[in-house]
Amino acid sequence: MLSGRRTVALLLLVALAGGCTAAAPSPMPAPELRPSWRELTLPAPAGPAGRLVLRDATVCDGRWYVSGALADPAGVTRPAVWTSADGQTWRSLEFLGTSYYGERAVIYALGCRGDRIAMLGARSGGAHGNPRVTQWYGGPDGPLHEVIAGFQLYGGPDAVNTARLAGGPLGWAIAGNRLAGAAVWLSPDATGFGIREGLPELAGDARGETMAYDVLPVSGGWLMVGALSPADRIDRDAMAWTSPDGERWTRLPAPASPAYEQFDRVAVVAGTPHAVGLRGDRFGAWRLADGGWADAGAFGSTRPGPVAWVAGVAVADAGLLAAVSDGEMYRLWLMSPDQGWVSVATPAPLRAAGVSAAGVAGAGGRVLVIADDGSGAHLWITDLSAKHG
Repeated sequence: MLSGRRTVALLLLVALAGGCTAAAPSPMPAPELRPSWRELTLPAPAGPAGRLVLRDATVCDGRWYVSGALADPAGVTRPAVWTSADGQTWRSLEFLGTSYYGERAVIYALGCRGDRIAMLGARSGGAHGNPRVTQWYGGPDGPLHEVIAGFQLYGGPDAVNTARLAGGPLGWAIAGNRLAGAAVWLSPDATGFGIREGLPELAGDARGETMAYDVLPVSGGWLMVGALSPADRIDRDAMAWTSPDGERWTRLPAPASPAYEQFDRVAVVAGTPHAVGLRGDRFGAWRLADGGWADAGAFGSTRPGPVAWVAGVAVADAGLLAAVSDGEMYRLWLMSPDQGWVSVATPAPLRAAGVSAAGVAGAGGRVLVIADDGSGAHLWITDLSAKHG
């Protein structure tokens, strides 16, 4: 049985000359849940043994997926994806890679629609050591097929990055960035994508530079989230875009604020899109209601210096979960319907440094957390009820 703990602030009495004056109460720490985590073991894929590398996790149509790679002692990787019907018993899927970088890809992003899954992989290489992006698709039983694409579809002189992908009623979309700003790649079935870059409103213009970090199917089309760096100041504002078809985009900015803000991830909670990202020296959430973004709370804190980010979001019966890096550690938070944002104790200290990664997935009462510190990777699961207890 899980329970939250509230710490009551102590009222300090400070003796002053001529009498005693009560000091202001110290801030009340956020409530914290301490679930009982169980570590899981992923079966080794066919082929040579190697160190486990984990990068993403998701749940699609009742089926769980975890992705990454296996790395041999020399650091050479090969792609790996595991699937489970219940989040506890796992099996690996076969990859049919055909290219040099495909056979060495680390699968860092998963998307799904019904029983079709699609994914993005990358492996650094070439003269400049830039990530060579590969794209894959398949079913829950495999095999997973590599899509052969021209180098400049995801790379080339205009490349910046490809971030996340999602499937929906209109097909598939990838959110990412080019030198012109935010861009999108579209496909009807995930077997091949076409890029749309330099699109009005989506790309950067005289108002500033745009960046896209995540995409989601919504009623009537697509919702993409990211940020705008205004041309007239050193800052970043949270920005979103909507589109009925992936070709025409309309800006949907967050309410103006002097703080540095951006949308990192987006998910649907009880039929309402929620974006999660940076909000000044904290993390923040926004919900999309009546055609605009409304405040959905702030939580945690970030360290000065190192970059902070939202590593993943998930939706379970308990609410919206966010795995975040504060620049030093990965931490887990839950947006509780009755308590707001609540800290969730992680299974172990999760350091955010170097090539580390973390993520979260959820469905029903179950929550899955992945973590990789660059020397070893782990997978944990817990049952978290809607009442947190």
